[in-house]
Amino acid sequence: MAGSALLVVAFDFGTTYSGYAFSFWDDPLKIQTNQKWIAGSDQLISWKTPTCVLLDRSGQFHSFGYEAENHFATLVEDKEHQEWRLFRRFKMILHNNKDLSRSTTVEDINGKSMPAMTIFTMSIKYLKQHFTEALNKQKTGIVDEDIQYVITVPAIWNDNAKQFMREAAENAGIDKARLKLSFEPEAASIWCQTISTDVKETWSKAGRQYMVIDLGGGTADISVHEKQIDDTLKELHKASGGPWGGTVVDNNYLEWLTKIFGNTTMERFKSEQMEDYFQMLREFEIKKRSINPESKGKFTFRLSASIKELYQESNSLHLEKRIANLGLSGMVTFSSDKLRVDVSVVKQWFETPINSVIEHVQHILAKQNMQTVETVLLVGGFGECKLVQDLIQRELKSKKIIIPEEAGLVVLKGAVRFGHFQDTVRSRVMTHTYGMAIFEDYDEQKHKNAEVDFIDGKKKACNVLKKIIQAGEEVTIGKCVSKGPYTPTDPDETTICVYCTEEMYPEYSTDVGCKHIGTLKVAHANGLSKDDNSLQASFIFGDTELLVKAVNIKTKEEFSTYMDCL
Repeated sequence: MAGSALLVVAFDFGTTYSGYAFSFWDDPLKIQTNQKWIAGSDQLISWKTPTCVLLDRSGQFHSFGYEAENHFATLVEDKEHQEWRLFRRFKMILHNNKDLSRSTTVEDINGKSMPAMTIFTMSIKYLKQHFTEALNKQKTGIVDEDIQYVITVPAIWNDNAKQFMREAAENAGIDKARLKLSFEPEAASIWCQTISTDVKETWSKAGRQYMVIDLGGGTADISVHEKQIDDTLKELHKASGGPWGGTVVDNNYLEWLTKIFGNTTMERFKSEQMEDYFQMLREFEIKKRSINPESKGKFTFRLSASIKELYQESNSLHLEKRIANLGLSGMVTFSSDKLRVDVSVVKQWFETPINSVIEHVQHILAKQNMQTVETVLLVGGFGECKLVQDLIQRELKSKKIIIPEEAGLVVLKGAVRFGHFQDTVRSRVMTHTYGMAIFEDYDEQKHKNAEVDFIDGKKKACNVLKKIIQAGEEVTIGKCVSKGPYTPTDPDETTICVYCTEEMYPEYSTDVGCKHIGTLKVAHANGLSKDDNSLQASFIFGDTELLVKAVNIKTKEEFSTYMDCL
């Protein structure tokens, strides 16, 4: 048991949906989730709510989730939405964004920008407040200092994205000393150790190896683990994946509708009939999970009559004629508020993300050190889709595919358990090579391609990347790599620039693909010379974030900080 928290709460901040779950220290596996978010008048219920933020005319937070969508749709209906701002599905701004910074912006549904940090902070603050109110209804006397917070993040995120999420959480009022980030596929793996069904045999024996495929709204996140004799987990392959989540299917559906009705009609439908637009997306979210490989004939979607009316207002060509011109006669029909589409068309919307996932997974499993991986664990909201499950099972016939109940909640529950038992993961595989940019005495053979400078009269090679740890290398949690001593050139502080690259053998920090991920600044003890302020720098790898420590060699004063990657 890590720490002395009375309870652990985990926030799953997703691209499409968000939610939270928690449990108390005396019964950590009795995990409670919010009892159903209500979508609106149709009483659609969900264990999560849309990741959606509404700001009022003054730019202040108004609401989140279903409430935000519904309120904004009402404002649009009453033509009172001017200057209100709705932000949806903004999490993907963090995925593979090399230029991500504290000043990065996101756009609302009308294309107006706002600092992303502000929107993320508001979202987490809302989830924290919602959880606090729910907790106070069943327990009294628990203060914030009794709570361990966990936020789930994709394992494939870069260091800057993970730091961005951490800072947004801190800005939302979460104490950084009681905040942990949990990798999503790891959380799923951790939770499945608790499954008490026939599949428990898969996880119970030491040495068992399995792959975790976490299919969320925005990304596919893939890891490979091995169960250890002490019940901890060892990562066998570096986390990988891509932007192959369920929102790709949503976007394909919207693009297909645009092909049918035209861009003008779709834009008007979205802006003038927003309640119908949101209802259409919610209904599609439910429908797409029920599509299965045995489905034949036509699949029925509810589609508001208002979209056909808008089409007829601006198009002289009859809708049936347009469908015929697109070569879809007999494959697409309308009946009242129903859109009926041939299943062959619907399945095409899934092809791009699922084919990308399968191709990537097959590439990993074909590697020599992956031959003993027998089982694949499929989780995540998109992983609940029957068609997705079938396609993966067909292409991975030699593997045992396990899909746990409530696959969309597995990550969230696992993150809670991780908060209670933070040493469950023993080791990880580095996704990048890390190094520091330094000056080296110039060597004509070694530094042929280096930039050259003269320092204190000596010829130096510039921007030499002093490797700290290499991509593909296994590191135990908390592994410490020390470098130094470093004698400062500035009397007030030492600045160490850290870089990373996917290459295994980089030479210089200026190499293509090598990026600056952070700068460690350490203030010096007053009154000491530069030599007396020499530092030993230590890098602690293996956790969800890169921790850097620096020790003044003479005074033994210690500094500790997460890398500033923003």
